[in-house]
Amino acid sequence: MFGSMLVYLGLLAAAGGTLSLLRPLPGIHTRRRALVLFLLGWFAVAAGVALPAGLTQDAGPPSELDRFVPSYQFSELHSIRIRAPAAQVYRAIKSVTAGEIFLFQTLTAIRRLGLPGPESILHAPERQPLLDVATRTTFILLADHPGREVVIGTFVQAPPGWRRQGGLSPNAFQDIRGPGFAVAGMNFVVRDAGPGESIVTTETRVHATDAASARRFAAYWRVIYPGSALIRRMWLRAIARRAETASVDTQKGRPAGAALAR
Repeated sequence: MFGSMLVYLGLLAAAGGTLSLLRPLPGIHTRRRALVLFLLGWFAVAAGVALPAGLTQDAGPPSELDRFVPSYQFSELHSIRIRAPAAQVYRAIKSVTAGEIFLFQTLTAIRRLGLPGPESILHAPERQPLLDVATRTTFILLADHPGREVVIGTFVQAPPGWRRQGGLSPNAFQDIRGPGFAVAGMNFVVRDAGPGESIVTTETRVHATDAASARRFAAYWRVIYPGSALIRRMWLRAIARRAETASVDTQKGRPAGAALAR
């Protein structure tokens, strides 16, 4: 988180310095000051990218994600309270589409630099369940406990380049520990929060298997983190909207999801 903040503050400073070299901005009256701001900005970017990524051992509530990515250098955690029972929330997790997630297509297009590429979670059809798209392309379904938790995973290989991999069994996924890899797992956990309510948590963890891979992945992670975090929050909101709509439909005797279908 701090590394990402440093990277983006540095980019803003470098952009301000660049503009001031062309036409001084308020408070920057000379090109010398503009040049200093420009250089300080890029120094902050370099420092943010170079910050060491310490290894974390999970100590939170137990989940299936612990089994597949028990230690990690990079992570994000988000949660939301939903006015719907766990069963409906779980169904919403499995059925929500890319088209229901605000800004999903925009942010993933930015991530892939606008290039079309093959179908994947970063280039998903709008009306197909997003988890289905993920697990038939670059992700592996690692665990699925109806009404409780879904875990998916993938890995990227540092040499010859960061490339997403798939087509692996859950047991084989656990054995990826040799140098040169970054192993990523993501889950959705549903917990009962009282009559007709649930709390959904989604966590993403990335474990780089050696120091060189951790340094390479840190540069990527600290650039994409703000967009990734926004996607996760919007994803949870889409799940909440679908589950709560289904809950209202059920109470009114309509087929679940009838309002979404209209």
